[in-house]
Formats: sequence, structure tokens, C-alpha cells
Amino acid sequence: MADPVRYPTMTTAEIRESFLIDDLCRPGELHQVHVDLDRAVVGMAVPLSSPIGLTADETLRAKYFTERRELGILNITTDGVIHVGSESHLLGSLDCLYIGQGAKEITFESTNPDSPAVFYLLSYPAHRSYPTTLVRKTDARLVELGSAEMCNRRTISKYIHLDGARSCQLVMGVTHLHSGSAWNTMPPHAHKRRSEIYMYFNLPEQARVFHVMGCAEETRHVVIKDREIVVSPGWSIHAGVGTQAYSFCWGMGGENQDYGDVDPVPIETLR
Repeated sequence: MADPVRYPTMTTAEIRESFLIDDLCRPGELHQVHVDLDRAVVGMAVPLSSPIGLTADETLRAKYFTERRELGILNITTDGVIHVGSESHLLGSLDCLYIGQGAKEITFESTNPDSPAVFYLLSYPAHRSYPTTLVRKTDARLVELGSAEMCNRRTISKYIHLDGARSCQLVMGVTHLHSGSAWNTMPPHAHKRRSEIYMYFNLPEQARVFHVMGCAEETRHVVIKDREIVVSPGWSIHAGVGTQAYSFCWGMGGENQDYGDVDPVPIETLR
């Protein structure tokens, strides 16, 4: 990860290489990236006719993936099954599964291989085990924010948080922009005590999101397409505007799990 000293000198290509994670969504495969920021791991699993098992890459130096980690999984398409040990969990679209530290066997499966599930994975280190918990889309805690006048009317669904599925440090949810709205997290904020990772989805092929990042006084943007991921370090703001409405999965890990622990950035200070 680039730091705020190197960041102002970076080209577009260098910014994308440092903060953008793409090409993880591949049919029949599971791909993961270990991020050098709070030691997060992001990934996507798209099982077809054969189940896909989650193993610990040698980078983790672990016997199994959740030996020292916890994991949040969001299904962004059609029905799929996640096997955790001897238990099986059926996830519909936008259902979320939390898996705590110590789950040795995790396998992904699609109910219909011709219309496969797409599982988005976000993991952080954990020092305490919490029970595996399935949160249905209909059971997520909803928060309505923004307005049509400000072009940022949106519904926030909280899945893994202090008043929902409990975790060691992972906080995770989804934001859905309403039709006619384009801005997320505006006015923007940063939070130096936690990094945040966005995965944008529900974007048509030709649509894009302009993700705004960096120091408030010297912002840059990253152009994002469907199912791409951007990493926001604690010193960076994070906001975005799309060519049309979209959704994104947000996840955080760091010093605390307080969803409201943010450092607001007034719009008039942006450059």
C-alpha cells in the first residue's frame, strides 16, 4: 500500500495498481488477495458444477484459513450453499454469513451451476472466536440516509456489527443507491482507526463509478466497474459517484467496531 507521502506523486496507473483489486470474479474458481493493510484478505468464489474449498494460502502460514482469522461472506447473485464443517447454510441473494475463528473446513457450492452464486469474501485477523451466524437480507438492520435533492438517497444494510452478527473486529454491510441517486458517502469522511474496503456491484456492463479517494486537500479518483474492489487506508477519504445507481459492500477492520467512528470532511475543504 502506498502512504500519503508517495500518493501525491502517483500516476493513474500507479494508483490503480496500489488501491484497486480486479479480476477476482472468475467462473469455477476462487481467487484471493492478501492486502498489506490491517492484513485483510479479499476474494471471490464462483462455484459451478463442483464445490470449491477454501484453503489457507502459504502467505498466511496457517494450517487452515480461519486458524487466526474471521470471515464475512456476501452472496451477490443467486442461491448458493456454504458448508462450514458439518453444517450447511443456504444463502439467497444478498444474504451474508459470518464465520468465526476456528472453522477448519469451508466449502462453496452453487444450487444451479448454470446460474452460479458469486460469493464475496472479506477477512481480518481475529484473536477471539464468535459463532458462525447467517444473516438474511430481510434481517439486516436498515438505515436510510441522504435525499433525492442531494443525489445521495441510499439504504444501508448492516450485517456484521455490534448490534447484529457479532465478530472480533470485522464490520460489514451493503449500501444500495436509490434510482436517480449517484453519490455515496457524501459529505465524505475518513477514519484513522480503521481501514475500509469497498466492493462495487449491481453495475451494468457500460456503467462506472468514480471512486474519490486520498487526502481531502488533494483528491484523486479511481474508475470502477462491476465487481471491482478498492482499498481505503485510514488517511484516505472514500466517496463515489456513479453514472447510474449501484450497490457496494463495505467492510472495515481495525481499532474498534463503532460504525459511527468517523472523521467528517466538510465538502468545502475538498480539492
